[in-house]
Amino acid sequence: MPSSPAASPAAPRRRPGGPSAVLGLLGELLITLGVLLGLFVAYSLWWTDLVADRHADTVAAKVRQSWTAPPATRPGSDAKPAPPRPFEVGDGIGFLHIPRLGKDYQVLITMGTDTDVLNQGVAGVYRSPYPAAMPWAKSGNFAMAAHRDGHGAKFHDLPELRRGDRVVVETRDTWYVYTVDSTLQRTSKYDVDVTAPVPAESGYRRPGRYLTLTTCTPAYTSRYRMAVWASLTRTQPVDAARDVPAELR
Repeated sequence: MPSSPAASPAAPRRRPGGPSAVLGLLGELLITLGVLLGLFVAYSLWWTDLVADRHADTVAAKVRQSWTAPPATRPGSDAKPAPPRPFEVGDGIGFLHIPRLGKDYQVLITMGTDTDVLNQGVAGVYRSPYPAAMPWAKSGNFAMAAHRDGHGAKFHDLPELRRGDRVVVETRDTWYVYTVDSTLQRTSKYDVDVTAPVPAESGYRRPGRYLTLTTCTPAYTSRYRMAVWASLTRTQPVDAARDVPAELR
């Protein structure tokens, strides 16, 4: 009887791991990292915008409501108006309107440029190193800042402003209409002199009633700072009907 053929040797089993496993793990890590980055971008831009806008709208409504109340008076029979108290960080000062950026463009102006203030979707007024002069001051620079991206991104389109554009500041009793005179598209983020009472690079040579708007540039970075300078053109009282200036119609 013929002998049965010898069984062929079994194929060697492949060890787990090796280059393929490493590449697979690396791919999974890259996909996970991409998802996390996407979520972070969504949080940084969309979600922070939503939260900031809601907060700013709530504070803006309170500011406008406070304007409808009669001015505080001194104690006594003469009932003279009490002197206004100094603004503190976070206090609402008024509203910023820029027709170039849309007929409904409105930004709440508050005191302070700390991150926790600007993150509330507002334009913050500088307190240092050059304390901003209020619009009603006889001279000085009403300088403010706002985020370019995220947290409301109120100054995202600031580079669109051109010489001759109007910028309107609304307070309780007065409209202040400014005209853009010059812009500085890029400077160091440490260039605090753009908010000086008479900014050197603005073209102004003597004290006046100026407005400065600053934000980070380019978009989605904080590498540099840009500035827009404007000078007061005229004022208009706020009447009972609250008619807006012609520049906003």
